[in-house]
Amino acid sequence: MRKFAIAGFISFMGVAALQAQSQPWYQTDFPAEEFRARWSKIYDKIGNQAVAVVQGVSMTPGFNMPRQTNEFYYLCGLETPHSYLLVDGRSRKTTLFVPPRNRRLEAAEGRVLSEEDGAQLKTLTGADEVASTETMRTGNWLSLSTDRQQPPLTIYTLLSPGEGGAQSRNELVSANTAILNDPFDGRIPREMQFASMLATRFPRAKMADLTPVLDELRSVKSTREIALIRRASQIAGQGILEAMKSTKSGMSEYELDAAARYVFLVNGARLEGYRSITAAGTANIWNGHYYRNMSKLDNGQMVLMDFAPDFHYYTSDVTRMWPVSGKYSPQQRELLGFVLEYRNAVIRRIRPGVTAAQIMDEAKKAMEPVFARTKFSKPAYLAAARELVEKGGGVFSHPVGLTVHDDGPYGPGPLKPGHVFSIDPQLRVPDENLYIRYEDVVVVTDTGVENFTDFLVSELDDMEKVVQTGGGMVQKFPAGGPGK
Repeated sequence: MRKFAIAGFISFMGVAALQAQSQPWYQTDFPAEEFRARWSKIYDKIGNQAVAVVQGVSMTPGFNMPRQTNEFYYLCGLETPHSYLLVDGRSRKTTLFVPPRNRRLEAAEGRVLSEEDGAQLKTLTGADEVASTETMRTGNWLSLSTDRQQPPLTIYTLLSPGEGGAQSRNELVSANTAILNDPFDGRIPREMQFASMLATRFPRAKMADLTPVLDELRSVKSTREIALIRRASQIAGQGILEAMKSTKSGMSEYELDAAARYVFLVNGARLEGYRSITAAGTANIWNGHYYRNMSKLDNGQMVLMDFAPDFHYYTSDVTRMWPVSGKYSPQQRELLGFVLEYRNAVIRRIRPGVTAAQIMDEAKKAMEPVFARTKFSKPAYLAAARELVEKGGGVFSHPVGLTVHDDGPYGPGPLKPGHVFSIDPQLRVPDENLYIRYEDVVVVTDTGVENFTDFLVSELDDMEKVVQTGGGMVQKFPAGGPGK
């Protein structure tokens, strides 16, 4: 009898502990009114004879950090896997479909918001209704009319892949294509499967791609989004600065990666925005997305670091190049100094109401005095500099936001306040395997531009001084462990 009493007490205490847990987590960066404003724009875009259905992330297949897709997070901020969002243009109401509570999983990983939290979810997200995903199996959850005289419903859904941690659309499309072309694989992407199931279950409906609608919304960042990108940029810059301080000949690239990553983590970043590019020497630097980070640093080489955190789902894209020895060679100084001048000429001219092409033309004219006073040591260097300024050399690069290569173009028309993108001038000398660049992330403001990493050293003398002063945090223990 005593055994049963003890077992019952332990069982009771287990349930009590579960109930005593803190409330399920939900982001605090975006209030409900911001999501409602985004839904309102979708209502306007799709019209009153259409709905948009967005699929959330599936359960994490392992022990990596659970993370919602960018698209679903952008629309409601909810991280619960296997959730769905219905944005109904007919009623101009939004319904959030959430799975039933999984008590076994939450006993191991903690509470997540479920259908039981419907009232709370309405308050947090702004949704008009919250329902269980179980109702999507058989119920008429789209409220389809049985009157065949009515025009068919249009269902918008994303035909582009959902972006997860350290993922961007182009890379996902390439990976999905490779899977499709694999003779012993051939799986269709998850978004294609979802669209196909919608078309099968609602044969009278017309299918349409929500991607262009969402891209247009994501193109101009809100004040709250800009604040997160600014913070991600600040953390990225401080991480790169710590790597500079830690640089010494004989180290490995991954040790500098570790210094930056530490700064990311202690400043609240959960993940990295993309894998670290920490490249020493011309051969590694030449590979634009180099990732092995295993080579040794030698005097005479430069280090290129391109790295940024995932901070509350937003990231940045920052690059600097510095000398391992703490002193640039004359040729390194010549080329990197020219790229810096061009980068500065471009950033100074960014403002709303003009196109990127106009700014590039203005910067090209501003660089003529620089060409006049610069004595290039080789004709190939002059040719490379000319090509950079004539063609832009990546100077106006990709948008940045929820992912490093973000969605939502800024280039076709005039720049608008809230456009966020990378300034990434790149100079190449193929015959010598030389690849030189700077990279910063900027936002167009009402009156001009803000460079989020303006605080990060960029002048050559300043970068030399940081490396020479040292004082970085990198500590490497012998193979046997500390003190052995």
